[in-house]
Amino acid sequence: MDTAVDGIIVIDDRARMLLFNKACEALFGYEAAEVIGENVKILMPPEYSLEHDAYVNHYLDTGEKRIIGIGREVKGRHKDGTVFPIELSVGEAGTPAGRQFIGIIRDLRQRKAVESRINHLQAQLVHMARVNAMDEMGAAIAHELNQPLTAVILYLQAILRKMGTAATEDPANRPIVDILGKAVREAERAGSIIQRMRQFVEKREPARQGVDLRKLMDEALELTLLGSSVPDVEIRRDQDEDVPPVDVDPVQIQQVMVNLIRNALEAVKTLETGRWIGIGIRREDLSVLVEIEDSGNGIPKEVVRNLFKAFSSSKKTGLGLGLAISRSIAQNHGGELTVSPGGGGRGAKFVLSLPISAPRRSLPSE
Repeated sequence: MDTAVDGIIVIDDRARMLLFNKACEALFGYEAAEVIGENVKILMPPEYSLEHDAYVNHYLDTGEKRIIGIGREVKGRHKDGTVFPIELSVGEAGTPAGRQFIGIIRDLRQRKAVESRINHLQAQLVHMARVNAMDEMGAAIAHELNQPLTAVILYLQAILRKMGTAATEDPANRPIVDILGKAVREAERAGSIIQRMRQFVEKREPARQGVDLRKLMDEALELTLLGSSVPDVEIRRDQDEDVPPVDVDPVQIQQVMVNLIRNALEAVKTLETGRWIGIGIRREDLSVLVEIEDSGNGIPKEVVRNLFKAFSSSKKTGLGLGLAISRSIAQNHGGELTVSPGGGGRGAKFVLSLPISAPRRSLPSE
């Protein structure tokens, strides 16, 4: 019995333990000498131990089997008080010393952990399928909105031309012309946003080109803040004027920027005051650094270790893929994505470094 992988316990008809093998010692933390002669309920959490003796007496009095001969998932209690899941099978034997019951116990913690992980991954896959569907819907909606918006711009421009002539003849019409001009500019801005949203979600082959990261950041901020529910966030810009273009895929790098800005917004959302996000773009040696900092409470130490691992999100609604994908994109461009977790009154600071010129490395879809 001491060589058995599963725990084996033998008790008498008074629930006193007569045998406690080595596997049980490892499972429950007791030495056999500590428990032989003790009631088996010391290995059970309160919800089982309080009624165990009554179950044994009920069986002895009536012969009604509730667990004997039937495997069941129950809970055990370690010597240190930890409660954990076990599979328990109980058999009965008649001996010259009276009836004895043999329990075979299997630790279910590892299996439960695997099942939990599988269920979690399945839920994430369902979520990803919904996100993919929403991406396709978003691209379709953006395409459909672009047509009526273009028509609105054309109508406004036609009216503006007419009113321009009227304003020349009558200066009193000048305020109307100014308002129409503003309306045209806002409609064109809306069209530009929709166009960028389509580019952001559409499936396409990676294409690198020389990109001004300052302009790319402007667009990323506009896209992110457009749908943000976080009020009164101050954007602090600090960027060098002599930042050279970098050879990157603009859509992929903008995806990284958007993800980092969204994370920063999430970090400051719960603050009562002092909500700000710092954006820095500067040159350092042969790289351009994009720094995104927030005024939040920093990243807990226990989270930092797995921060860039897939499916390790600490958010209830997060997939845990954003930072993992962002680092992969940075590395595929010959750069890196790092973090200073902050804490102690400082927020987190992410740094995206991209080489000014470096040998081409293949992107994930190439």
